[in-house]
Amino acid sequence: MILAPLPLTPDHDIPAPLLTELTALYASNREFHALSGDFPDPDDVRPEQVAAALADDLAEPDAEVLLARSEGRLVGVVITLAHHPDPADPDPWIGLLMVDASTQRQGYGRRLASLVEDRFREAGRSAVRLAVLDANPEGLAFWTSLGYEVIDHREDRGHSRPCAVLRKVLRTPRRAARVAVVDPEGAVFLFRYDNVEAGVHWALPGGGLEADESPYEGALRELHEETGWTDLKPGPLLGEWEIDFVSSGTPIHQHEHIYVTQGPHRDPAGPHLADAHATDGILGWRWWTRQDITEAHEPVWPSQLARLLDAWEAGA
Repeated sequence: MILAPLPLTPDHDIPAPLLTELTALYASNREFHALSGDFPDPDDVRPEQVAAALADDLAEPDAEVLLARSEGRLVGVVITLAHHPDPADPDPWIGLLMVDASTQRQGYGRRLASLVEDRFREAGRSAVRLAVLDANPEGLAFWTSLGYEVIDHREDRGHSRPCAVLRKVLRTPRRAARVAVVDPEGAVFLFRYDNVEAGVHWALPGGGLEADESPYEGALRELHEETGWTDLKPGPLLGEWEIDFVSSGTPIHQHEHIYVTQGPHRDPAGPHLADAHATDGILGWRWWTRQDITEAHEPVWPSQLARLLDAWEAGA
């Protein structure tokens, strides 16, 4: 999918062929227009009405209309606002996200939302907001499934319609890899970490991947750096999971590959471990039985570690 700004003629008009495409896209969303009341007759959406609506949107300072195309076909339109008129609101807004109804349930809406979030993230914005009409439960379900949270209920500025205001923190994607080292008795080695957002928790040896590093390569490097056990290598993939946290003040969304291997019951050893552990916020370590994990009083990452290990042992 390609996302690009709405092109205009030198007279600031929408080119006729493009206006025809936009009108068809708008007209395909009859049910939404019946809810919003943005057009006099949702069964008869006309080109001049679409042009007027977009002109009104672009009249807002810092507004942008973006068009989404897939294989050359116009499949979506999104209207964004870089700065809200309320100076107390620090976030950019998504004013409208509409996908051609004939292409719905093909993932275009989610992909379009992700591309818009990427644009805001690259511009240094830390969160984004939008409003959903109270009469649009399907729209609310869509946005909450993407991680947006309701933070307010109020009327919209243009038509005084009751809406839910939603917000999403724009976390930076990060790839990571870890290794579950299991001793001959079935215990697994865990580090005790301290994290700004999540607090104290236990996790497997591992961490973020370097540029162009594969998950396996990163898991191997991190295992050696954090434990000093250079005689071990990651085995099969145990599973994957995702976690949100803060690193050096930056909100992170981390996707982790988790490998498993067998090794002797021992402590980490190496000349540079103390400095590495201090840098990574490692407070200590221990070997955990499966029962220890299920009865832990502090969080264990990944949360499904005991189940993953049980499944691995059953298939080994």
